[in-house]
Amino acid sequence: MTKNIFAVFLEKLLGFPLWVKQIIFLHLYQNLEKYLAEDFINVTEEDTFHLYVPVLSFAGRNEMVDRKCGCDVNIYNFLANVHDGLSMLEISMNNFWTMEEVAKTYMYCLDKEYVKAPTSKLILAMAGFMSGKYRTGEYFKRIGKINIDQLERTIVKQKELAQQGQNLKMAEIMISLGYITEKDTSSLLIIKEESHKRFILDIGILPKEVSALPPKEADVKAYQDEIVTLKEQNRVLKEQLSKILTFVKKNG
Repeated sequence: MTKNIFAVFLEKLLGFPLWVKQIIFLHLYQNLEKYLAEDFINVTEEDTFHLYVPVLSFAGRNEMVDRKCGCDVNIYNFLANVHDGLSMLEISMNNFWTMEEVAKTYMYCLDKEYVKAPTSKLILAMAGFMSGKYRTGEYFKRIGKINIDQLERTIVKQKELAQQGQNLKMAEIMISLGYITEKDTSSLLIIKEESHKRFILDIGILPKEVSALPPKEADVKAYQDEIVTLKEQNRVLKEQLSKILTFVKKNG
């Protein structure tokens, strides 16, 4: 239901009068401009990690069904969400995960080849950075902000400064060398910090006619099926527990 509510919420916003949307846009833009560099504000939908819809691979589809590798339950939840065609944002909201948790799960599945690699280098770089797999220098190299030679020069410079007793971060050195700006770095760090936060769309902030919408028939059917499945799983667990207790009593 979270996915549907968020979609309805956006639809309501888009339905506002043009002058209202313009005011909202101006306030949002001013807020984003305060914290983010232009490259992060003007990113297209195709290059935005939160809107990216990952794609299952053949191996991922098999693992989702067979569960031969015995992965954590969150991995299988993620694969099921991918199978349903959810975006990263929807996966985050439906599972109450932070965007960092989504990124980590995605990168794990990518390493295991359960999902296909994105065509956008910006999406992959952001996923790697938010998950902690890529550091600042690697991120900027992957998006083409710096090249491999500049990254290597930065590493050499960092080692030279360390020998002189100056322990500077990679980003600080890249800024001093003119490869990136302070706004580039601060933007990335803010995004990283924000990725730790959990977001739950409160139905109370929606217009009454939206929050009062009756559930779709397909949603009701899905919930009913889920209840039946859970009841069956509960029955099986009780039977297994009963057998274990009987065995313990006989051999205790």
